[in-house]
Amino acid sequence: MGMLRSTKESNLTGFILLGFSDHPQLLKILFVLILILYLLTILGNTTIILVSHVEPKLHTPMYFFLSHLSFLDLCFTSSVIPQLLVNLWDPLRAITYGGCVVQLYVSLALGSTECVLLAVMSYDRYVAVCRPLHYTVIMHRRLRMTLASMAWLSGVATTLVQSTLTMQLPFCGHRRVDHFICEVPVLIKLACVDTTFNQAELFVASVLFLVLPLSLILVSYGYITQAVLRIKSATGRQKAFGTCSSHLLVVTIFYGTIIFMYLQPAKSRSKDQGKFVSLFYTVVTPMLNPLIYTLRNKEVKAALRRVLGRRLR
Repeated sequence: MGMLRSTKESNLTGFILLGFSDHPQLLKILFVLILILYLLTILGNTTIILVSHVEPKLHTPMYFFLSHLSFLDLCFTSSVIPQLLVNLWDPLRAITYGGCVVQLYVSLALGSTECVLLAVMSYDRYVAVCRPLHYTVIMHRRLRMTLASMAWLSGVATTLVQSTLTMQLPFCGHRRVDHFICEVPVLIKLACVDTTFNQAELFVASVLFLVLPLSLILVSYGYITQAVLRIKSATGRQKAFGTCSSHLLVVTIFYGTIIFMYLQPAKSRSKDQGKFVSLFYTVVTPMLNPLIYTLRNKEVKAALRRVLGRRLR
């Protein structure tokens, strides 16, 4: 059986995603769990997009960006999870070279876009809390479109650079990827040449798309905190906090896991840690985002009730 599997591997022209093969007892459990989370992700994010589109009261800058975030999460999970589900059942766990390239380019573009978009959303919350009387004037349609386009274009630009540099590395027959997804850090490890330049480029990109956006978010929330503390009424403070708490929770979950994966030295974490952290931000976080925004947001819950009420009449 082992010789047969080795022969099949030698005939492959792509990669073998080892994934969670070190834990065979978890494979079926992970398959069921990830499938459920994926279906919830599709349902939750599709609901956010549709409700934001059909409900006039949600035609505001905040929900414009939230719709983009939900669309990003839908695309991101769909670029990763179907292949992961297949590999959890397939004993060979193979992915073609072209499939790995597409997954690398698409997932990196979408992940980078989300980093920038979350920073854009923090600016939107800053204007809403600190400049409430001028909110609609400042966050006009043209600015919203510009900010959203900037997020998308920056994601495309970084994947064109990072992914291209990574896939140009010679792998010298090394096809066993000790991960469940084709990501830049794990593919760099397969290279049979000096990867100092690639490691440096990865670090610079991580700073630009993780540290810089997170710094802008923290600055925005610093100003927001000052503005909230100046509000005299408890009701006003609670309302202001409510408009920001959902976004802040999403930022904490998303950036916490991504920074652990991309900025922590590889030698300081185990292989299993990296896999499960990646599993969290590729599967769990996109599912949590719509839940956080609906369960903690009265406007969305009210809009859902109105939309469902109209459909059931």
